[in-house]
Amino acid sequence: MQELELVVSAVNAATPQIRELRLKAVDGGTLPPFAAGAHVKVRIPGLADARCYSLMSFDASGAAFDAPDEYRLGVRLEEASGGGSRHMHGLGVGDRLGVSSPQNDFPLAVGATGEATTVLIAGGIGITPIASMATALTAAGRPWVLHYSGRSRSQLAFVDELATLAGERLVVHADDDAATRLDIGALLATLSPSQHLYVCGPKGMIDALIEGAKTRGWPAEHIHFELFTAAAPVAGDQAFEVELAQSGQVLTVPADKTILEVLEDAGCDPMYDCKRGECGVCTAAVLEGVPDHRDYFLSDAEKAGGKLIQICISRAKTPRLVLDL
Repeated sequence: MQELELVVSAVNAATPQIRELRLKAVDGGTLPPFAAGAHVKVRIPGLADARCYSLMSFDASGAAFDAPDEYRLGVRLEEASGGGSRHMHGLGVGDRLGVSSPQNDFPLAVGATGEATTVLIAGGIGITPIASMATALTAAGRPWVLHYSGRSRSQLAFVDELATLAGERLVVHADDDAATRLDIGALLATLSPSQHLYVCGPKGMIDALIEGAKTRGWPAEHIHFELFTAAAPVAGDQAFEVELAQSGQVLTVPADKTILEVLEDAGCDPMYDCKRGECGVCTAAVLEGVPDHRDYFLSDAEKAGGKLIQICISRAKTPRLVLDL
């Protein structure tokens, strides 16, 4: 993957917690194109893994997708930051970054070109890829509506630009306002399974939308989502063992680590990408034991079969898993 050297050309406070960064090529030239839903990976000094940030555009002409002269990022300062958001919030104009060329794990589906209105749903910083989708749909002349939710209206970033782009297609929700609080079930009741749903935001919002849509008959291919958080311990998690069938090595996975992390600590080189259980790159075959599935990649039938696991996020319901690794 190509790495670009970019310079921070502008920094703006979108909300007290969210900072907008504008990045340009050091030589001022045109940057690689991107599509709605794409992200870049930013190399953070001192951290082994790059951090992913979605690319934003509010230019309904589409020029910012095809020949961008800058990349726009929205970065929320996380309370439990691992260093990425703190570093990004500390940047100033003139600072340089190593940034990957854009890649897209959250694209607009081909099926969204039909007449049915595309429904976009964003929670908090999840607005960043969703804003680009609204822009791309506008440029393509497709019908859409955007539901944008946050803890309070003051915590919603880029509302003015979205309002200019969307007009009445933008519906703002605030948790602290009973009159506008987002009710996923009530929203789905007004929609049709023929419509495509795109959601990005907190895990609880995504889980509620997926479960509610499936219950109401939405086909899986009409439900699109992206998580911004990696695996995190859940109350009640226990340590378990993983046996690697190809070598016979047995490793202990503590409650606060993933299988993937333990494999890396042991000097293994497993394949992975998202670390959120979405992409499927880290899929491993289960030879013995019962997986505790926490991913969003495997189908319900595959999960019930218990023969596959996403090692970046899923765990074990039995004391030991034997994996074909």
